[in-house]
Amino acid sequence: MDVTGARWRKSTKSGNNGGACVEVADNLPGVVLVRDTKDRDGVTLAFAPEAWRGFVAFTRAQR
Repeated sequence: MDVTGARWRKSTKSGNNGGACVEVADNLPGVVLVRDTKDRDGVTLAFAPEAWRGFVAFTRAQR
């Protein structure tokens, strides 16, 4: 998968202390990408937009 056009943004729930941070790229058609900011060249997870929306809704409901 070519992710060169991905525009990454840090999760609003990530802290500023360099700890457990997640970046999301949701600008590519048909896919939402997620990666660890500490390992940007490591594994990148890919989700269907509907699955990502469901995950975000579920995590918000857990607050």
